[in-house]
Amino acid sequence: MLRILYLVHNLADPAAHRRVTMLEAGGASVTMAGFRRGAAPQRGDGEPTIELGRTEDGRFTQRLASVASAAVSLAGKLRHVSRPDVIIGRNLEMLALANRARAIFGGAVPLVYECLDIHRLLLDAGPVGKAMRAAERRFGRDAALLITSSPAFVHAYFSRFGQSAAPIMLLPNKVLELDALPASNPQAGPDADEPWRIGWFGALRCAKSLDLLAAFTRQAEGRFEVVLRGRPAYREFADFNGFVAAEPHIHFAGPYRNPDDLAAIYGAVHFCWAIDFFEEGLNSAWLLPNRLYEGCRYGAVPIAMQGTETARFLSERRIGVLLEDASVDALVTALSAMNRDNFEALRRRVVGHDKAEWVAGIGDCRALVERLQALAGSRTGGDILLEAAA
Repeated sequence: MLRILYLVHNLADPAAHRRVTMLEAGGASVTMAGFRRGAAPQRGDGEPTIELGRTEDGRFTQRLASVASAAVSLAGKLRHVSRPDVIIGRNLEMLALANRARAIFGGAVPLVYECLDIHRLLLDAGPVGKAMRAAERRFGRDAALLITSSPAFVHAYFSRFGQSAAPIMLLPNKVLELDALPASNPQAGPDADEPWRIGWFGALRCAKSLDLLAAFTRQAEGRFEVVLRGRPAYREFADFNGFVAAEPHIHFAGPYRNPDDLAAIYGAVHFCWAIDFFEEGLNSAWLLPNRLYEGCRYGAVPIAMQGTETARFLSERRIGVLLEDASVDALVTALSAMNRDNFEALRRRVVGHDKAEWVAGIGDCRALVERLQALAGSRTGGDILLEAAA
């Protein structure tokens, strides 16, 4: 069985736990180690994780200090861990620790860099950005594989700045579906006296989106409402709870379980908000977010912004609603004439696609582990290749 040491920046991150589930379903044995932010959940099988320290979201200097401290204590933390066949570092700071772990285990273990977001500091034009990119090149020079989730990350960042010579594996943020989940039951268009519902689910971190949706729903006077579910990044909002409470057509319904609740929450809305201005023009323009795949899997029509990778993805498949710009007028133009017939046409285009467009199954899990097994067997890198795990 392939043994993987998986280093993550946040032990409480549900996406990191889904990756562990994917690796284990594919036949690997995974040891997960990383930093705690708040209360980290236990692994699904009850096996504890290895805590390397604590970090605070948004406090970059504190995170660097924690990484430096963890590098010193890492040998002791890993003393009971069997020598892994592959080490995966999930984002830049964990790539640095992955190099340290590789040295601890003898230096011949294949190193994998998993990068699913490009932090804004990496794109800074000044000395900080240059230092960050230099660090990424240094820590990634021995990587045998780079895993990322969007083609735009490759051409707009990794290739543009020459950040990696490793082979590249595209692993989209699809819904992980290993067991039978509740059947999709997409919403039909509302009756005349009911509102259209836009669902914005997941990591809620974009104040610009919240302001835009509030202005739009107020202007629509109840014809549209917004349902928020997930984990608000409170530090990105002046007063998230107070703002939402004051909006008559925006409702926050709290967190949800992924994937258990996806069918229910997406089945209760008509549209999926697949827009993020958090790092506008940079990471937000390049990513293909989880909510894109989740919404399409359960029949919610995605709303995206022209000029982004999400819009390109939807345009290729001829689905979704695309806004010309980030304005109330653009939303009015795109949605004000919506009726049951044209909504049903939009919805049919979404649900008519093969489920494999949106869902990762056991075959995807095995393909990923087989790719990592090949690294462990060959101990060699290679030329840059683009490979879709589909």
